[in-house]
Amino acid sequence: MKVGIDSYCYHRFFGEVYPDQDPPEKEMTMEDFLDRAKELDVDGVSLESCFFPSYDKGWLASLRDQLDDYGFERVYAWGHPDGLERGKNFEEYDVMIASFIRAKAIGADVMRVVGSSLMFRHEPHGPQIEALTKMFKKAVKVAEDYKIKMAVENHIDFTADEILQLIENVDSEYFGINFDTGNFLRLLDDPIAGMEKLAPYTYATHVKDLMPDKTAKPTDWHFFAGVPVGQGLINNERLAQLLKAADYKGFLAVEIDHPHADWKGREDEAVALSIKELKRIAASLD
Repeated sequence: MKVGIDSYCYHRFFGEVYPDQDPPEKEMTMEDFLDRAKELDVDGVSLESCFFPSYDKGWLASLRDQLDDYGFERVYAWGHPDGLERGKNFEEYDVMIASFIRAKAIGADVMRVVGSSLMFRHEPHGPQIEALTKMFKKAVKVAEDYKIKMAVENHIDFTADEILQLIENVDSEYFGINFDTGNFLRLLDDPIAGMEKLAPYTYATHVKDLMPDKTAKPTDWHFFAGVPVGQGLINNERLAQLLKAADYKGFLAVEIDHPHADWKGREDEAVALSIKELKRIAASLD
């Protein structure tokens, strides 16, 4: 089992600072992120395209060169924060389709996509899944042309059963899930039970560990807030075992979106501890 990092761990350093967070003392470039990932000796990176400074062919080629030099597996992550907006944003659909060529340019064979988000979780889900099914059935034809698998993220929107329904509706080997361990918990949906159903369809991961944060309201999306892997409520070791049994080919990508109050401003430390724990889990599976 391989280990990696999603660049969203460092979103403050890329300029996305939540209202309850402080700006960082120093910003980070994508090249800086890859350097840090190399220092942490990971196998792969998931790159949030919303933080790319350019989609210029030359810059993408330079990024690919650095990825190749470091020997990183890679996922091109499109769709932050609301993606296709439950199947109603056709302009974003066009942006998603245009992203295949960008994913290809950096050498990615998996592209994370976002169909909905927590913004729409209280709207009826049936019509959302129906609309997204139509969009993704059309999009997988492009994915097949590029030989890039689409991995839809459970973005605090759908339960595991609903994601499984969407995958079965689309019915393509080029459409699976970017399994986010923490986002299922935030819906009070058991991530272990979810992985038992979705492991065969998992093409990428966001490995979170979460704990309730007393500084947040229970209705806040970040009430379950990020802590280093192994220090929270999620049995990520069991999740990795299920992925191993399903012959998962990708890597375990740590993602810390909203750090717990005890870890405020300490993202990098939390990432390093998470990588250490994920490497321990990976070694236990060999």
